[in-house]
Amino acid sequence: MRMKKFAAAFAGAALVASAPAYAVTEIQWWNAMTGALGEQVKLIADDFNASQSQYKVVPVYKGGYADTMAAGIAAARTGNAPDILQVFEVGTATMMAAKGAILPIYKLMEQTGNKLDMSAYMPAVASYYSDTHGRLISMPFNSSTPVFFYNKDAFKKAGLDPAKPPKTWEQVGEAAAKIKSSGAAPCAFTTGWEVWVQMETMSAWDNVQFATLENGFGGLGAKLTFNNPTIVKHIATLGEWAKDGRFTYAGRTTQPEAKFYAGDCAMLTSSSAARANIMKNAKFDVGMGFLPYDAFAKGAPQNAIIGGASLWTFSGHSKAREKATAAFFEFMSSPKIQARWHQNTGYVPITKAAYELTKKQGYYEKNPGTDIAVKQLLERNPTKVSKGVRLGYLPQIRDVTDEELEAVWTGKKSAKAAIDEAVKGGDVLLRQFQRENK
Repeated sequence: MRMKKFAAAFAGAALVASAPAYAVTEIQWWNAMTGALGEQVKLIADDFNASQSQYKVVPVYKGGYADTMAAGIAAARTGNAPDILQVFEVGTATMMAAKGAILPIYKLMEQTGNKLDMSAYMPAVASYYSDTHGRLISMPFNSSTPVFFYNKDAFKKAGLDPAKPPKTWEQVGEAAAKIKSSGAAPCAFTTGWEVWVQMETMSAWDNVQFATLENGFGGLGAKLTFNNPTIVKHIATLGEWAKDGRFTYAGRTTQPEAKFYAGDCAMLTSSSAARANIMKNAKFDVGMGFLPYDAFAKGAPQNAIIGGASLWTFSGHSKAREKATAAFFEFMSSPKIQARWHQNTGYVPITKAAYELTKKQGYYEKNPGTDIAVKQLLERNPTKVSKGVRLGYLPQIRDVTDEELEAVWTGKKSAKAAIDEAVKGGDVLLRQFQRENK
């Protein structure tokens, strides 16, 4: 769908008329969480509903991230937008462009008299979902960052120290060679979310630019620059590992995670949020470590970036439903709820208080490695090129890049040729987005 049509459809929709007063105001929370994560979403809603008698939140699963966003757009066009819509972070620029249709979170909280203390939120999380004035546009919810998972049992079989995960990609390659030669696991290393982990996050981790204009945060005129020597060298290394069997490509998004917790692959880089399903399904001792960095990159390791999703609201709902939504956001952001969400899922806590509560409860001491995602975001202040990527049509840019990376893994293209082509195709999409949102 063209962006102009999308924004117009949003802006022109008479979303929801004011409804008669009822004893309980019910609101819907459309989300993309399933499995262990879906259970935690239901738990948050159930706890909120039990905490008071005025409002009721009903979580509704709408499929994957792309399906959920598409469902919200379609519903808004017919005047039936959900009260809360979960949108993955790559859809942020698209949602922000739909001015007039979206009710920014800072306005929602102001209008309803609810608290919104920006200093309470994790800076790396809040800044991604804020406008140029530092005001929250959407409510941070499930924020994650890539981490390194490894099979400690396989490490022992391969003669590796299970207490020392690789710190650099060079060390990952050495460990993969030992795992492969020893037969400790059929697959030595795989990665989930290849573009987000190996290109977007590695750009920040290695402190190199992904796109101009501060990776898109500075405006619509950004151009892709991830075909730089650092990222090309990184992808070329993975390409060599794909040839000699140290790296196994298993899918573009979460598919590789199943190969890890099934015991097929001994090492995995993927979202910290994968921890919930990994711990639920793995029959071996799971280790966690920092995302490996490229030793040849001068600024590495810098800081990781967030993935996941945030919660959006729409203009046009009744005042009662707006109050219910604001009350739920305040409840959801409380230290107790955020600490539990963080501990049970692997997503990072969105507030500093939830992080401190988790430390106070001794969770990190009892579960070594679970604080890694937070440390990767907090230990260094982001630079202009390491605070994330916020570009129009980013999902489509990822699709283009995925296709080019697959050509590298199969040996059909060199890393340089593939990444140059990804930049070329991605820039076409960026110019299209720019034309449609002038």
